[in-house]
Amino acid sequence: MIRFLLSSLLILFAASASAQDRRPSHCIAIADAAPGLKYLHRASYREPLPNYTVRLHYIAHASFLIQTQGGLNAVTDFTGFIGNTDLIPDVVTMNHAHDTHWTANPDPAIAHALKGWGAFGQGADHHLDLGEMLVRNVSTDIRSQFGGEETRGNSIFIFEVAGLCIGHLGHLHHEPNDAQYAAIGRLDVVMAPVDGGYTVPQATMIRILKRLKSSVVIPMHWFSDLGLRTFVDGMSESFDVMRVGGPSIEVSLATLPKRPTIFLLRPAWLRGRE
Repeated sequence: MIRFLLSSLLILFAASASAQDRRPSHCIAIADAAPGLKYLHRASYREPLPNYTVRLHYIAHASFLIQTQGGLNAVTDFTGFIGNTDLIPDVVTMNHAHDTHWTANPDPAIAHALKGWGAFGQGADHHLDLGEMLVRNVSTDIRSQFGGEETRGNSIFIFEVAGLCIGHLGHLHHEPNDAQYAAIGRLDVVMAPVDGGYTVPQATMIRILKRLKSSVVIPMHWFSDLGLRTFVDGMSESFDVMRVGGPSIEVSLATLPKRPTIFLLRPAWLRGRE
């Protein structure tokens, strides 16, 4: 009996310690919730945003500009070039599977350049709180040179802003395990690589997205309209499809689409002071 009580106390202590060690994230805390999302279309990434609204602009390949109402700018899978613009992001995230996802020489004017990897096999651990935006990561594995594997060599970056949880899956090479899914938490919006070859097979990506149950899915890392259409066809039974006809949407917590929706954006470099 005493042994049982001691074991129970140890389990409770471990659970309590684990809860105390976990850094705050509303995406994890309310992973079972399903807030609404309202989307609007704008012509320019320079225009001010309404309150509690985030702009997502598909720049190229796996790079997106994420803008907040308060004026923060983040760029995913930053390569050093986002277009003919004087915009300096506040935050950039990078992955190093290929040089189309990172740069060794980010502009020193960028306050926060977050690598999605660390020393080989050790990964990265980011929890950047900028007040209006929290940026964190969940490490996954990637293929290394000569057919090997680099443990924790990729990062899924998650941007928590305006009550939204926005996830960028990076150069994902495998389906997340249960612990990684739990660390990701709820994603209202997810940017997903759908090439089907350089990252995970399309069937695996479809399974991942169905499990994430995000309100908005934005395909990225596709190399042809045919490949994109194949992905959309595989998702059409469970997801609606919205062809935006441009590079950007605006999202806010408001009304949820009746069904999870794929938003097809056409990438465009940032230009001048548009």
